[in-house]
Amino acid sequence: MARSWATLGVDLHLEPTGPHLRRGLTDALRDAVRGGRLAPGTRLPSSRSLAADLGIARNTVADAYADLVAEGWLTARQGSGTRVAGRTVVPPTGAAARPPERHRPLYDLRPGSPDLASFPRAEWLRAARRALTAAPSDALGYGDPRGRIELRTALAGYLSRARGVRADPERIVVCAGFAHGLRLLATVLRARGVRTIAVESYGLDEHWRLLASTGLTTVPLPFDELGADPGKSTGPGAVLLTPAHQFPMGVPLHHDRRAAVVDWARRTGGLVLEDDYDGEFRYDRQPVGALQGLDPDHVVHLGTASKSLAPGLRLGWMVLPPDVVEDVVKAKGGVDTSGVLDQLTLAEFIVSGAYDRHVRAARTRYRRRRDALVAALAARAPAIRVTGIAAGLHAVLRLPPGTEGAVVRAAAYQGLAVDGLVPRYRHPDAVTEPLDALVVGYGTPPDHAWSGALDALCAALPFGANGSGIPFPG
Repeated sequence: MARSWATLGVDLHLEPTGPHLRRGLTDALRDAVRGGRLAPGTRLPSSRSLAADLGIARNTVADAYADLVAEGWLTARQGSGTRVAGRTVVPPTGAAARPPERHRPLYDLRPGSPDLASFPRAEWLRAARRALTAAPSDALGYGDPRGRIELRTALAGYLSRARGVRADPERIVVCAGFAHGLRLLATVLRARGVRTIAVESYGLDEHWRLLASTGLTTVPLPFDELGADPGKSTGPGAVLLTPAHQFPMGVPLHHDRRAAVVDWARRTGGLVLEDDYDGEFRYDRQPVGALQGLDPDHVVHLGTASKSLAPGLRLGWMVLPPDVVEDVVKAKGGVDTSGVLDQLTLAEFIVSGAYDRHVRAARTRYRRRRDALVAALAARAPAIRVTGIAAGLHAVLRLPPGTEGAVVRAAAYQGLAVDGLVPRYRHPDAVTEPLDALVVGYGTPPDHAWSGALDALCAALPFGANGSGIPFPG
């Protein structure tokens, strides 16, 4: 059966075995170049990396590259790798015109996803086997709506040790990711008579829309170098924050404001929803402990495996105040809605120490990518200011006022998907202009594609690699 492979941003349909594998790879790459899916100048993975991704012999890839170099489709130079040749592709005479196709970008630097190629498949499989072998038969039933006790117990220990969360298995509810948890909490808030919830003025519009769909009115909080300012709220019944590493601006909530929002919750009986979306990844500073540790009775701690492992697992958790647990369980329904085998596997993964080992390795890998990003910008676009890089999986690249849209379009021309900051902004006075910036995620590309992604990014920036681009005013 043919398989699809898309590490380059294109689909190569190959027969996994057989005598025609070399020809199939050569034909697939040639067609990708001829059809424009691999643009001139695109750097291809090394033969070793591509062979590992495809699960084939390195010599097969090297021979396919050599064939295409001989034909003129690729170029190979010592020190610069193998690239698509800069040539004009002329379609065959009389070829029927085809409608333009929408293709995946060559490089995806949008924030929100880890490097899926680094998912620890072998360790996860071993944990799954151990967990399934040890699981009682009743584990395969409808189950406790709070989630499997094995996972809740493992999470209580891990979150206490790694994030300073004051957790008890009885106060943890497993959910299918952050959005699922947020919807459950919004349902509980509405049932309690809450009508407004404060949100950070820079954030995810997906979350704002989700809250609005449940009937809650979102009130944006002012934002400055200290983070969101909860003291400027207008009396909401709850507040949603990313206090350890604000998304997308990348700053931690100042300790005075952490204390102020907890004090507000105590005085008013309000609820603080803490989105700890990338709490494991800290590089240049000590980890910022969870806000929930200041007051477990008024702060809900929400976390997921989406950034540390993979969003496709659909595993998240909420550490709830005692008087909220039953309401959330009721909103969730009478049975467990998360896959029990994945819950048991994650529990075993944590208890065995495999989770800690994976996070340490991922932290090193992402820090290396971040350092390469900062170095490339310093060398090739030195006028660009980079912020929010002490933690997480993304950086904010400040741009000249009014240029964000043009830079995003220039990036798309380079085959690069990247987010602007303006769509992530809602200001309470509706007058203050948002900053122009790119929100660059460095988690998604596999390691072998990172240098090519940096090339495309620098080429799209003002005063980029070739000295061209959009000049700064003045």
